[in-house]
Amino acid sequence: MKIVVIGGNGFIGRELCRRAVEAGHEVTSVARSGPPDPAVRGPWAAAVEWRAADVFAPQDWRDVLEGADSVVHSIGIIEEHPTEGVTFERVNGDAGIIAALESERAGVDRFVYVSSSTTPPRTRSAYLTAKRRAEAAIADLAVESVVLRPGPVYGPEQPHFPAPVNALFGLLGRFDVVARQFGADRPLSVETVGRATLDVAVRERVPDEPIDGPTIATQYGGSRTGD
Repeated sequence: MKIVVIGGNGFIGRELCRRAVEAGHEVTSVARSGPPDPAVRGPWAAAVEWRAADVFAPQDWRDVLEGADSVVHSIGIIEEHPTEGVTFERVNGDAGIIAALESERAGVDRFVYVSSSTTPPRTRSAYLTAKRRAEAAIADLAVESVVLRPGPVYGPEQPHFPAPVNALFGLLGRFDVVARQFGADRPLSVETVGRATLDVAVRERVPDEPIDGPTIATQYGGSRTGD
């Protein structure tokens, strides 16, 4: 299958690209920064087509959608820089809608939107509002869509959380009896989320409702939540 990852150079996007390549799929990433830094990529990266393009300029990347079976949108921020046009409304909301509209236009079979179950600590509520707005807009399109709503995602090279916070989420996520206390907001490893994202991108049938953290942990987390 051909999979296009919008934000393939991001934290979750890289994990998805790696897994998709290792599973034998054709993979293209669309990200402003192009390929990942050599320090955080492996030999799998050579098999990915890295398109350096801005999601808000679809004329520069819509050609990669030709023949795509699935498009995955994994872009997201938890900090804003309004003077640079980097806001929750734009990046967490509008970017996903644009990618979905382009997927519909290209006749892509499935669009996967990586959302979130909750707003991170000390982050404006607009973070989640923008994601929910994108979810609602995508649901009205002709392209088949599926939404993932993981809680906090931890793992190596996590760019959004301070190292102690990332380590704490990792500790909590590795013990199922503890992680379950967080309900839909349970911490999940990037490996688990990457595994879930790839599966819903390629499986024959997907659920109509958003897939929440507990479901992701149960179906894709292995013997331990953090695996």
